[in-house]
Amino acid sequence: MTVSYHDRVNDLQGTLARAPFDRAEWYALLAAAGQVPLVASAGDGATLVQLALTRANGRIEPLRNWYSFTWRALGGDQRTLGELAHSLKGETHRVTLWPVPDEDGSATRLERAFEAAGWQVRREACDHNHVLPVAGRSFAEYWATRPGQMRTTLKRKAKKVEVTILDRFDPAAWEEYEAIYRESWKPEEGDPALLRRFAEQEGAAGRLRLGLARADGVAVAAQFWTVENGIAYIHKLAHREDAKPLSAGTTLSAALFERVIDGDKVHLVDFGTGNDPYKRDWMELDRPRYRIDCLDPRQPRAWPALLKRALGRVA
Repeated sequence: MTVSYHDRVNDLQGTLARAPFDRAEWYALLAAAGQVPLVASAGDGATLVQLALTRANGRIEPLRNWYSFTWRALGGDQRTLGELAHSLKGETHRVTLWPVPDEDGSATRLERAFEAAGWQVRREACDHNHVLPVAGRSFAEYWATRPGQMRTTLKRKAKKVEVTILDRFDPAAWEEYEAIYRESWKPEEGDPALLRRFAEQEGAAGRLRLGLARADGVAVAAQFWTVENGIAYIHKLAHREDAKPLSAGTTLSAALFERVIDGDKVHLVDFGTGNDPYKRDWMELDRPRYRIDCLDPRQPRAWPALLKRALGRVA
């Protein structure tokens, strides 16, 4: 078994990506934005497991940012992952991983691997992931199950805006999206340059679904989705506050749902992280995302955090 550490994401190029935030290209964007990668790899020639990490806040954390829906180990089997978990004791006293899914067993695998390697592990839910299992339905069948107020709003307001959905990156359309975002209720964009580069990559690969709703020729609502491996991911949505009476966001969302369900034939729509109430109107399943906090009890630097954890259990 060979374990190695790298400060570049090139080593991830051979990793089989299952989702947007598993790809080496995504990690390269984070590195270009200023994060310093720590790519941990373990393998024996037959299997390879990789963790895309970084050093931050006095510990090792995932290589991720606020745009990431998930973070997980890439490839490998349980034995190899355990070897890598054991090796990390030589790099730090603390490893904290999030937001890890478990519908694919990722959180359980990491928790067991670090526990077997002698870490003191605490796993807790840290976020929500609202999704829609399409379950073979057409858009019409799905829409018939939505709240009556949503269906009435679409019926009354749909003709007030014109919807366009692009599957390739268009600079002018992206500028319209950015203008809408700036005039929306959303907080200031965290890293607009990174997000644009991500949209360009997804557009070049044919995975982009950029929706715009216009009223009298003026763009008033925008949404940034991607589609791959039978899953539609909703990354960003915004509408101009002064256009709120048009309900353009509802009309645009319905159009994109129809596109990905009837056109792209997805089996799942993923609304990312967060527990905003409006997500429950569109989605049908709430999946937890986990934080896995690992402390090495043999290292004195871990003792204050271990004491705090123990006191919390007593309280």
